[in-house]
Amino acid sequence: MRVILIGSTGATGKCLVKELLADKEVSKIILLNRRKYFGNQEKLKEIIVDFENLKDYTAEFQADKAISCLGTTLKAAGSKENQWKIEVDYQVEFARLAKENGIVTFSLISSFGANPKAKIFYQRMKGEIEEKIKALHFENLQIFRPPSLIRPNSDRTGERLGVSLISFLNKLGILKNLKPLSVKDLAKVMLMKLKNANSGIEVFNPQQIHKIKKTD
Repeated sequence: MRVILIGSTGATGKCLVKELLADKEVSKIILLNRRKYFGNQEKLKEIIVDFENLKDYTAEFQADKAISCLGTTLKAAGSKENQWKIEVDYQVEFARLAKENGIVTFSLISSFGANPKAKIFYQRMKGEIEEKIKALHFENLQIFRPPSLIRPNSDRTGERLGVSLISFLNKLGILKNLKPLSVKDLAKVMLMKLKNANSGIEVFNPQQIHKIKKTD
């Protein structure tokens, strides 16, 4: 199995690369990054790219499956316009190039509550990404909508507060279907499903992701 991935330097991406490196069924891992991070490792090829001109790297799309873990915060992006460019434009262009180069399976990290008609900007943005990639008609499209994620040493204050609040409510028996999930567990679930892809569109909501994790 040959995999091409963007967003590998994020919390989930790092965990997923580690899982891919350890898996004997994975023969090649191609990472498109803005900076070097992983160094020289067996079966891993890290390419520094300009996401504004991703089409210039078409020759690198020599894989069976594509994964996008790309994402940012409004604070890091600096504006909603920049966040939209990174979250929507870059990911959709990556998906388009993957499709044009014969990649049959695409795996996407979205978000719980993703909806192109949502009033909340973040959920609306995630919904737009999903719809645009669905329109490319991959043989298999896997969309993961995880609950709040537990990231090591996270600087996302809002996310940390959300994880703490939901964890507290879980102890009271409330919102158990939205139990926070570690990025390591999300990576494990993504690889498990990537290796057992079905035809059509598969959408995995928080409860389903937790259920899959229990079978690991």
